Amino acid sequence: MERDRDDAGHARQARPRDALGRPLPYGAPGVEPVSEEPLPPEETIRFARELLAEGRPFSAHEVFEARWKSCPDEERELWQGLAQLCVGVTHHLRGNEVGARRLVERAAARLVDYDAGDGPTYDLELPEVIAWARGQLG
Repeated sequence: MERDRDDAGHARQARPRDALGRPLPYGAPGVEPVSEEPLPPEETIRFARELLAEGRPFSAHEVFEARWKSCPDEERELWQGLAQLCVGVTHHLRGNEVGARRLVERAAARLVDYDAGDGPTYDLELPEVIAWARGQLG
């Protein structure tokens, strides 16, 4: 089976997805996909928060991931850590508790290290963000 591709030939997933990022059959209704284009930092955070409030941590992960892949090197740990927290919450909601805890703790370590430096946090209180993610796991 060939992969879905965009006009430039890049692999893209055209199948619809549910709120937790699981692929659905072609033609099934799914959630609106998020753009793969990175947003400015504050807009990334705002949009990811909206998605989390809607119960879409996988989509929030994708928004953070787009920023992570395009950010300045000195911010990479911030955006990667935020993306990993969202994936950890996604795994929890999918029933994968071991994977959820591993990802959240890996992300927490990354964010604690980042917070100890002098990189921008864009008004995020990273200890609170980590506590929120851990709280989602129960």
